[in-house]
Amino acid sequence: MKCKIIDLESVDWESLDKFHDRTVFQTREWIHFISQTQAATPLLVELHEGNNIAGYFTGLTFNRLGVKILGSSFPGWTTPYIGFNMVPGASRHDALASLEQFAWDELKCLHMEVSDPHFTVEDGQALGFTCSSYASYRTYLARSEDELFDGMDSACRRCIRKAEKSGVTIEEAHDLAFADEYYEQLKDVFAKQELVPTYDVDRVRALVKNLEPTGRVLLIRARDPQGKCIASGIFPGFNKIAEFWGNASFRSSQNLRPNELIHWYAMRYWKRRGVEVYDWGGEGTYKEKYGCTPHQVPWFTKSRYELISKLRGEAKKMFDRKQKVLGWWNKTT
Repeated sequence: MKCKIIDLESVDWESLDKFHDRTVFQTREWIHFISQTQAATPLLVELHEGNNIAGYFTGLTFNRLGVKILGSSFPGWTTPYIGFNMVPGASRHDALASLEQFAWDELKCLHMEVSDPHFTVEDGQALGFTCSSYASYRTYLARSEDELFDGMDSACRRCIRKAEKSGVTIEEAHDLAFADEYYEQLKDVFAKQELVPTYDVDRVRALVKNLEPTGRVLLIRARDPQGKCIASGIFPGFNKIAEFWGNASFRSSQNLRPNELIHWYAMRYWKRRGVEVYDWGGEGTYKEKYGCTPHQVPWFTKSRYELISKLRGEAKKMFDRKQKVLGWWNKTT
């Protein structure tokens, strides 16, 4: 395949959004959100086989310590995957091979990472990529609401009923103040583990600013009987897949079970809009009570030079240590 960079000012975004494998993380607004929060440059590549368009690749380039990197996605972006949009019958394996050569030769990148929900592990292994995965759970929404509810374990169903009987109410949010409410609750969630959030409140504000006007994100508040916001959730969705991006609540009100009610609302919201899959946004055994199924998306990494690959691993370890130290510091000051 031949790769051609597309000028973002001339992109027909409506046509791209009609691809059957399109997800919210490939839309113009989400890429702009990443660009804003990560100081990264958006990249759209058109793939050709002969005279025919085979598909498109979406990613971003950025520099770390003088190393140019191509990400689609990248750790820390709060974006589990991006990847390709391919016409039916086109090979993702061939697309990845062409993109790799393009990254080294044309983009002059020294490291690249690609995660795409339609890849198999074998696609990356055959091309010499290091293969890990984004591990999550999925709930398939094609079933009726009664079937979805009955598929949860009995304790989870009781929690939802308790929230309703206790007077917890759910409202959809459309205001920027939501970001600050969510983040205050998120800090309380992390403080329980003596940690701090892995991103700041500006990340949440940027997400709301970019996505809320499009209708491609569901923002939820849960209020107690007195009207106080005690929990919140962020659920982007588009085409066939909705995502659990974030959920937070105050520990003092968790006995009212607002989180279970929030997820039940989100699943029904996206189901009624034709979404087929509710992705639970990562690992966490507590999610199993909702009757979901384990799911993994391959994550491919490759460096042009071995030293860069080692540095990437060390950077991840340093980030984890930093979170623990900051959590301890906040607790003792």
